[in-house]
Amino acid sequence: MNARTAFPALRRVLAAGAFLAAVGAGPAWAEPRTYTIDPDHFSIAFQVEHLGYADVIGMFLKGSGSFVYDEATRTLSSGRVVVAADSVFSNHKARDRHVRDSDFLDADRHPEIVFEATAFEPVMENDGRLDGRLSGKLTLLGQTHPVTLEVSLNKAATYPFGHRKHTLGISARTSLLRSQWGMSYGVDRGMVGDEVLLSFELEATRD
Repeated sequence: MNARTAFPALRRVLAAGAFLAAVGAGPAWAEPRTYTIDPDHFSIAFQVEHLGYADVIGMFLKGSGSFVYDEATRTLSSGRVVVAADSVFSNHKARDRHVRDSDFLDADRHPEIVFEATAFEPVMENDGRLDGRLSGKLTLLGQTHPVTLEVSLNKAATYPFGHRKHTLGISARTSLLRSQWGMSYGVDRGMVGDEVLLSFELEATRD
């Protein structure tokens, strides 16, 4: 190897090392690994307008998922998240019963809300934080349509106590029009907003 070819190669090695140090990914020979979302550290929140007065903010209390990811190359091979439709919670029992029925989630007929990841486009920010766009397909009320989430990798490191596994901390946001999935109750009359904001906070451990 001569000087002309050596220096670009060296720069590539140094750049890779800088990325790995920034996200705590470990050795450069990392490979795709399976990460399982910790159900004790998985928050799923939604926000939707009500009559123009204020937004209702709620959560889904039961969700699970895993994904296959290569930290060195920032490549997502696959991912799947399942949310229990009947676990919706908005701190109002009558409203929650209504949201579970056929006007909204129809949880008896469609007990699972499923997101299947298809691609991840990473973006390294100037401060060294890794952000990106996660594309996938959301199945709700028996219909499947594409969605894109804005994702931030908050931290990648060995957990400081408990399981002591290598753990990713992730935040994700998106919005969707629920009518696209056939959930149109209250939209025409302006009772309930069509746009739903979704946010996810999670910790995922490497198997």
